[in-house]
Amino acid sequence: MKSYIVGVGMTKFEKPETRDWQYWDMVKEAGTLALEDAGVTYDQVEQVPVGYCFQASTAGQRAAYELGLTGVPVYNVNNNCATGSTALMLARQFVEGGLNDCVLALGFEKMTRGALGGGSEGGDFKTSPVARHYGIMAARHGFEMTPPTAQIFGNAAREHMEKYGTTEAQLAAVGAKNHRHSTNNPYAQFQDAYTVDEILAARTIHHPLTKLQCSPTSDGSAAAVVVSERFVERHGLASKAVEIAAQAMTTDTGASFDSGSCVDAVGQPMSRAAARQVYEASGLGIEDVDVVELHDCFSVNELLTYEALGMCAPGESGKLVESGATTYGGRWVVNPSGGLISKGHPLGATGIAQVAELTWQLRGEAAARQVEGARVGLAHNIGLGGAAVVTVLRRP
Repeated sequence: MKSYIVGVGMTKFEKPETRDWQYWDMVKEAGTLALEDAGVTYDQVEQVPVGYCFQASTAGQRAAYELGLTGVPVYNVNNNCATGSTALMLARQFVEGGLNDCVLALGFEKMTRGALGGGSEGGDFKTSPVARHYGIMAARHGFEMTPPTAQIFGNAAREHMEKYGTTEAQLAAVGAKNHRHSTNNPYAQFQDAYTVDEILAARTIHHPLTKLQCSPTSDGSAAAVVVSERFVERHGLASKAVEIAAQAMTTDTGASFDSGSCVDAVGQPMSRAAARQVYEASGLGIEDVDVVELHDCFSVNELLTYEALGMCAPGESGKLVESGATTYGGRWVVNPSGGLISKGHPLGATGIAQVAELTWQLRGEAAARQVEGARVGLAHNIGLGGAAVVTVLRRP
């Protein structure tokens, strides 16, 4: 059975503690927008997976109750930075498995200011779910007094530079592109453009990554209505419908750790495997894709993902972004929303927000950031620890 997205909504992503709202307020805003976009009422929704990382158990119910008190099942989903796309994947599985005709996927995060930690409690990395990943890093690079997530991705950048000759300017070009894209996105946390030189001159977080190459902490929510083909037909929603052509989730295998490389520990093998699965399942390849929303938590991860998705050969990603192939006028437009670096990164909302952007793009509703003629979109969402979700969307 096929599944379709017929409604999406999101809040503007905000710097934490700048807007007077609670997580249930943001979910009510995003969820209401998605339902209105679809022309669906909450009492038509049969199940609700809700993604978040930093609230207590059953916060999903507290948030969804603002949309209605219908007694439907609500699932609380936590999969690190891949949480939103995991909630969406559950919604798709409920529909494609024939269990439901209409499911609402929600994601939100209300965060605190400052860099994310390393997933440890009280600083004890031995108890962290990502202790193995950081152990790989420490064995090769040691451990510095910099934010742990920036450190492991920054060390992946160092390895890529050493192995392939990738330059700091090429890493900065990712940030420059995504900040420039965000100037046309009213939902983005930041809407300022920067040159490569300005990005290189920004404060270093963990060499070679500067502040303007790192995603911020953010507050925000996103929502998507996922329905069956028969629901589309019965309710006359063909003009809204975007097909989920294929979706795959992968988790770590030995390939993440056996090499002792941070490039592998941060998830490039997972991303490559997930991409291969969706290409096989959909019959589409990267050559068929027009627009991409990928997980640029740090600039280096955009480069690693180009390679994992098959957009270029290993080691060629720096040259790819530098060539202009991943912006307007190039072969693909990557992160027209501004990506995580500039749009923001409220963990539970990120994966659904990526799909919201692609839905608008494939419908031709993205206004000033519209990718001309976009028919196929790809979303890539990754969580350290780990999970990688790749989704291919197609306009019927």
